[in-house]
Amino acid sequence: MSSEIPHRHRFPVYFIPHGGGPWPFMEFPRDAEGKTPWDDLRAFLEGLDAEIGRRPKAVLVVSGHWEKEPVPTLSTAAKPGMLFDYYNFPPHTYELSYPAPGSPDLAARARALLAEAGIESAEDATRGFDHGVFIPFMLLYPDADVPLTMISLKNTLDVESHVAIGKALAPLRDEDVLIIASGMSYHNMRMFRQAEPNHVQQAIRFDDWLTQAVSSPDSARRSEVLATWEQNPDALACHVPDHDHLVPLFVASGAAGSDAGRQVFRGEFLGKPYSAYRFG
Repeated sequence: MSSEIPHRHRFPVYFIPHGGGPWPFMEFPRDAEGKTPWDDLRAFLEGLDAEIGRRPKAVLVVSGHWEKEPVPTLSTAAKPGMLFDYYNFPPHTYELSYPAPGSPDLAARARALLAEAGIESAEDATRGFDHGVFIPFMLLYPDADVPLTMISLKNTLDVESHVAIGKALAPLRDEDVLIIASGMSYHNMRMFRQAEPNHVQQAIRFDDWLTQAVSSPDSARRSEVLATWEQNPDALACHVPDHDHLVPLFVASGAAGSDAGRQVFRGEFLGKPYSAYRFG
């Protein structure tokens, strides 16, 4: 039995898909029903504030686009700028603005929690919002009125250390902080725009496996299963050339403790599913 005490004010933890590039600000072909491939993701992100039910004092965002640091690194800018880390998109997508404030206090608190767990960390006062952050949050909190602090991945991209990072940060959930991990459960950009039947089946099987893997309320067991992700015969076909977009889920799982994950969104792009998970 878990020794954790339920806390009615504890925020959930989310792993959300941020989609491909600046997709909310581009035109896409519509199907016979008048829908684009990204309409469902837009609706999910726009409805997430209401699903959560209350505003946090700040959000700690784990971005799959901040992946090359040797230790987890916290953004400390009070007014983060924009980091347009996508390429060959229309000029107007490089003029987007998301003026949400940062939270240096949250960054300091996160670093203190990591230190208590024996995890070395660093800070970055110049980091702007990358598109793994500003794209989903422009839909989630369109008024840019909730402070955001980003935390990087470690360049090892391994399961164990990222679960440990999440565990260390878990107390933030009881301090009016929402933890959101932003990535993609499917991230093979070469195959994303193709509907090759065998690859679609690989993507479906891996999404089903991942959904089952996060569903255990036993945090140790959940970590053990996630640590075997590369042994899944479909996994590497779904994460090419690397799995940086999957790693934020490991952090979310660590922060979840005994809260089981459940699938709260499942989108499809040319038949290939990608999911969002809520813990707690």
